[in-house]
Amino acid sequence: VQLQASGGGLVQAGGSLRLSCVASGRPLSDYATGWFRQAPGKEREFVVGIRWSAGSTRYADSVKGRFTISRDRGKNTVYLQMNSLKPEDTAMYFCAAGSRIIFSSLGFPESYDYWGQGTEVTVSS
Repeated sequence: VQLQASGGGLVQAGGSLRLSCVASGRPLSDYATGWFRQAPGKEREFVVGIRWSAGSTRYADSVKGRFTISRDRGKNTVYLQMNSLKPEDTAMYFCAAGSRIIFSSLGFPESYDYWGQGTEVTVSS
């Protein structure tokens, strides 16, 4: 499966953005899907992951209550709605997909087989 992320941009603190991850080649429902982010000079950080078949979702504590993952089956697209953005959310955001990922492994980048190219989010204070 190929993944294409988009939707990043510059937004003021408190604002919102919606990121999109379009999949081609296979239905996203065949995979667990995650969003990760990486700020300059920092390691890649887990944001959210979901096992579509089980309907189980895991969010990083830093984004709980502010970010929401969703999907559009018809468009084979996963979204990350980001509200109440903070300067510390500034990073390159990546979508990822993997097969046979158990819930406890959703937060680990090495669990995922496929990655999009990333979309940059900048939150100004």
